Amino acid sequence: MTVLVVGASGSTGSKLVEQLLAEKHKVKVIVRSPEKLPESWTINDDLQIISASLLELSDTEISTIVSDCNAVASCLGHNMSWKGIYGKPRRLVTDATRRLCNAVTSNNLQSPTKFVLMNTTGNRNRDLNEPISFAQKCVIGLLRLLLPPHVDNEKAADYLRTQIGQNNNPIEWVAVRPDGLINEEEVTDYEIHSSPIRSAIFNAGKVSRINVGHFMASLITDDTLWEKWKGQMPVIYSTSH
Repeated sequence: MTVLVVGASGSTGSKLVEQLLAEKHKVKVIVRSPEKLPESWTINDDLQIISASLLELSDTEISTIVSDCNAVASCLGHNMSWKGIYGKPRRLVTDATRRLCNAVTSNNLQSPTKFVLMNTTGNRNRDLNEPISFAQKCVIGLLRLLLPPHVDNEKAADYLRTQIGQNNNPIEWVAVRPDGLINEEEVTDYEIHSSPIRSAIFNAGKVSRINVGHFMASLITDDTLWEKWKGQMPVIYSTSH
């Protein structure tokens, strides 16, 4: 299996890449600063490193990159700096999702390509009746006004829900919603729910980045798990937190 991972140099994306390489899959990554990658990646024959900014690539270049990929995974996010939050590109995750999906569609492949998006539990799945409190609605409203990355995450998931939808022949998708992200060295037990079981704002749970990477890799490689969650926005929590 060949998988393209964007956002591979990030804290969660790197965990996903490591999971896929450990299972001996072929992995492509698009990174702006390849010199920051682990040395073990640069000498791994199963890893192809493409040095570029995704949004600066042409449509033809992206189509060529994804043409032999069975799956595409996006772990893109905004840097938690003033420039990262309020600078351009404001729609990094959404624009990347749209362009990658367009590239997959343009190749007219025989079987569907899996698309896995790392999202956030602060974003509701509007295909479901996910109730949230009035107080949380107020906070989310403020986040939309004050934090462009939150809107970007919402719009990226909405693109998959409304533009790709549930019956798109070229693309099947899952948007993974982690709760509060933490760092741990090893994969631990975790649980998956179709909707949040606690408030993302007032009673957030925890999940390790390596567990998120493990779940995303499992979705990509385990067809039974994929059939269970495709077209949905599962929420992941570490059970020890």
